[in-house]
Amino acid sequence: MRDGLEFDLIDAHYFYPDGVAAVRMAQDFGKPVTVTARGTDLNLIPQYPAPRQKIVWAANQASGIITVCLALKDELIKLDVAADKVRVLRNGVDLEMFQPINRGNARAALELTGRTPLSVGHLIERKGHNLVVSALRHLPDTSLVIAGDEPEREALKALAVSDGVSDRVNFLGRVDHAALRDIYGAVDALVVASSREGWANVLLEAMACGTPVVANNVWGTLELVATPEVGVLMADRTPRDLADTIEALFAALPDRADTRRYAERFNWDDTTRGQEELFTALTARS
Repeated sequence: MRDGLEFDLIDAHYFYPDGVAAVRMAQDFGKPVTVTARGTDLNLIPQYPAPRQKIVWAANQASGIITVCLALKDELIKLDVAADKVRVLRNGVDLEMFQPINRGNARAALELTGRTPLSVGHLIERKGHNLVVSALRHLPDTSLVIAGDEPEREALKALAVSDGVSDRVNFLGRVDHAALRDIYGAVDALVVASSREGWANVLLEAMACGTPVVANNVWGTLELVATPEVGVLMADRTPRDLADTIEALFAALPDRADTRRYAERFNWDDTTRGQEELFTALTARS
């Protein structure tokens, strides 16, 4: 700005601390500001009184609010934010990057044989990789691929040993985003056992590759895994129930072409149009 740069609007993502800072800046600069809620910023952080107070202040002061799922909008409403101020614009998926591939070649590259689900994400407790590992005790004919790294990799390896399933768990470590396509295409299902998710992008990525999912029934996941064409939701977040849910999926596997068609409904076009409409309205008003 000192060099003459002029901008029309501040678009912030994640309510705390980013959104709070952005609203303060917008007030200083006399600009409209939007804040997008993405998950933990509303389904965890408001449990703490001081951040909750700042989040509520920022939400009420922001020019516009976006959430990536209806469940997060409902959470803002519980915080006494006006419902008509909140627009739901769900994340999309790159349908060119993530698409069906030759499964035979992909499975051969990973040396997969038999039923093999995938668990993907940072190796932290809330992602639930430990539940997927322990579920293998109840799935004797099933192997598991885990894509992700630190900080709990060694603990998960130790769990696999103690549960007697280490010979059926393949830790891939950190995987480049684009390389996930071949892994999604090779495995038989994606398992997302997270305790919290706003809108899990990995679910859409797998679906776009034609791969069905098993997921914990939490937040935006219920809105995304909404038909048998794409997968099954867990009833309880336990290894036993997860194993039963995986069995239920494999007992009635959807056609991978149907799963892909469902994912095609979630391209980025609608989200982008919604953002453009909101930004245009706010800048015109200002």
